[in-house]
Amino acid sequence: MIRLLAVVNDFFKNKSIKIALLAFFVFSETISFAQNRPRTDINLDEFIQRVFPVQQENINYEDLYESLYQLYQNPLNLNTTTAEDLASLYVLSQIQIKSILDHREQNGDFLSIYELQAVQNLDLETINKLLPFVDIKYKFSVGDLKNRLTNATDHYFVLRNSQVLEKSRGFEEGKYLGSPQHLYARYRLSHPKDFQVGFIVEKDAGEKNYLDFYTFHFQLRNKGKLKNLVLGDYQAQFGQGLIMSAGFSLGKSSEAIATTRRSNLGVRPYGSLLEGGYFRGTAATYQFGKIDLTGFYSYTKRDANISDDSGEREDYFSSVLTGGYHRTETELARKNQLTEQNIGVNATFSFRNGQIGATLLNTQFDATLQRSPTLYNKFEFSGKQNLVIGTNFTYTWQNFNFFGEAARSSSGGIGAIGGFVAALSRQVEWAVNVRNFDKNFHSFYANGLSEGSRNINERGIYWGLKYSPKKSLTFSAFYDRFQFPWLRYLVDAPSGGFDYLLRMTYQPNKKALFYVQYHEEHKGKNLPNNASVTDVVVNVMRQSILANFEYSVNRVFKTQTRVQLNTYQYETRSQSKGYAIMQDLEGSIRKLQLKGRIAYYNTDDYDSRIYVYENDVLYAVSLPAYSGKGIRTYLIARYGLTRNLDLWVRYARTQLSNVSTIGSGTDLINSPHRSEVKAQIRYSF
Repeated sequence: MIRLLAVVNDFFKNKSIKIALLAFFVFSETISFAQNRPRTDINLDEFIQRVFPVQQENINYEDLYESLYQLYQNPLNLNTTTAEDLASLYVLSQIQIKSILDHREQNGDFLSIYELQAVQNLDLETINKLLPFVDIKYKFSVGDLKNRLTNATDHYFVLRNSQVLEKSRGFEEGKYLGSPQHLYARYRLSHPKDFQVGFIVEKDAGEKNYLDFYTFHFQLRNKGKLKNLVLGDYQAQFGQGLIMSAGFSLGKSSEAIATTRRSNLGVRPYGSLLEGGYFRGTAATYQFGKIDLTGFYSYTKRDANISDDSGEREDYFSSVLTGGYHRTETELARKNQLTEQNIGVNATFSFRNGQIGATLLNTQFDATLQRSPTLYNKFEFSGKQNLVIGTNFTYTWQNFNFFGEAARSSSGGIGAIGGFVAALSRQVEWAVNVRNFDKNFHSFYANGLSEGSRNINERGIYWGLKYSPKKSLTFSAFYDRFQFPWLRYLVDAPSGGFDYLLRMTYQPNKKALFYVQYHEEHKGKNLPNNASVTDVVVNVMRQSILANFEYSVNRVFKTQTRVQLNTYQYETRSQSKGYAIMQDLEGSIRKLQLKGRIAYYNTDDYDSRIYVYENDVLYAVSLPAYSGKGIRTYLIARYGLTRNLDLWVRYARTQLSNVSTIGSGTDLINSPHRSEVKAQIRYSF
C-alpha cells in the first residue's frame, strides 16, 4: 500500500497533470455546492453474471459494464421512451414492453413511477429490475447553464492505482520501459438528457507515459431539432449491428430471448479502456418530424505494424492492433502508426409500430491492409478503402417484434440478419434469428449475432425459448446451428457445427436464487500435432455444467456458491476436463462494505479453462481464466470516508500447485503465485 501511495504522489508531481486536475477541481467545486446526492449505486456485477455470455473471452465486458452504467445514470423517460429503448435494457419481455406502451397510450403520461404496478403483465420482480433504468422526471434545459450544472446528477472524479506485487520477466530483464503500476483517472459531469462531459486517462503496467491512453467526450442533447451532438470519442449502433454496433452486445447467452436482437441505440459517448473500436471526431443527430438524420466523421490514429518493403509501392499492414500495450520498444514503435478516417450517415424513420433505417459507412486507411498470404485469408479485405451500405427495420405486430438488416460491402459481399421475438403467452417467449454473411462481406464495426468473432463467412439459424410456469420458476434454452462456407483460422476446410444451452432458474422468495445450466458446443477444428502432411479437420466438443446458489441472510449479508465443470475433446483424442468451486461472501457494517471469494479449480490444460466473472471496484471489470490447478481469492472493501468521498481497496491472489512459474512471455513470473492490489477513490461533487 505504501508503494501505491508513493506512485500516486509521483503521478501528481507531473506538472501538466497537476495544473489540469487543479483547474477542473476548482471549476467543479464552484458548480457543485447545492447539488443533490447521486443515486445509489446499482449492483451491475450481479446483473451481468445473470446474463453472462457462454464462455466468450472476446466480449468487451468493460464496454458492456459502461453501457449499463450509462443507462442507469441516464434513465429512460417512461413518457417518451420507445419499444427500442425498453428492449435495450434486457429486462422486459416483448409482451411487457407492449403492455407499458399500451398503458401509456390508453391512460396518458405516467404520473408516478409507482404507476408501473398498474401495468398489465408487470410483476413486482420485473418492476424492481426495471426501476433503476427508468424515470418520469426529465426536464430539459431547465434554467441557465449554471443551474443545470448545479443540478447535474452524475458528477464525480475517480483515481485508481493497481499493481502486481511479483516482478514479471518484462521488469526483471528491463524490457518494460515504465513502472509496474497501472494508473487510471476518470472524470464525468452530466445532466440527464441534456449534456455530458468526461475524460479517462490510463497507463498500463510497464508503460512509461502517464497519459499513454486517453479518451474524452462532450455530448449535448435535445436542443430543438438537434437531438444529439457528440464531440470527441464515441460509438454508434444502428439496426442489428451489421454496419455499426456499439459495445453493449451480449451475444448468445443464458438470456435466450432478449439478447437475440440488437437495439437502435444511435450515437453515444465512448467510456471504455479498450484502445480500439471507437471513433474520434464529431457526430450529430437532427430530428425532422419522424425522421432522425445522423451524420458523423472520425479521424483516428490506430496501432499497427507498418511495413515499407522496398519491393512495395506503398506502405502496408496486416491488421489493426487493439491490445493497447506500449510497454516495450517494439510495442511503442507500433503506436499510432496508422491513420483511419470514417465518414457516414444514418437515416431512421419512426412510425407507430416500428422503424425503418438506412446506414452508410466509408472507412479509409493511409496504408494498404494486406493480410498474410494464407489460403483462409483469400477472401479477406485488402486495400485502403471500404464502403458498407445497408438498410434495417423493426416492426411490432401484436406480441411479435420482427427485425432485420441487410448490408453490402465494396467487395460485393452481402451480410443479412433477420428474425423475431414473440410472447406467445404470459408464460412462453420465443425467438428466431437467421443470418448469412458472405465470405467476402467486410464490415469493420459490425457485431451482429454470430458464432464467429466477426460477421464474415458464416450462415446460421438460432432458436430461443423461455418458459415460466410460475413466477418463481423459469426454463430457458437456445439451439444454434451454423456453417462456415470457407476456411477459417486453424480450420483448413469448410466446416460447421451447433451449440445449445439449457437453463433452469428457481427463486422461491426474495432471499434465495438457484440456477443450473448446461451448455454443449460442436464445431470443426484442425487436429493439433497431426502426423500427416495435410491438416485434418475434426469435430471438437465443448461441454459446460454450472450450478449457482445465492442466499441473502438479511439486508447486509449475502452468500453465493458456484460450481462449474468444463470438458473439451478433439475427435479421436482423450478428453480434457476441468472444474471450479467458488464461494462468495458479501456483507456490510455501517459505512464499510465487504465482498470476497475463495475458489478452488483444477483443469487438465488450457483447453478446459474456466472463465469466471469476478466482482471488482466500481467501473472496473475482472474476467480471469482459471487454468491449471490452484486457488483464487479476492477481497474488496468499500468505505464511505465522507459524504462525498468513497474508498475501494481490492486484493486478489492466484496460487498454483505443482508448478514453479505463472504466466508466459514477458509476463512470466518466477513463482507459482500472482498477487494484485488495487486502490480507488471517488469524489462525488
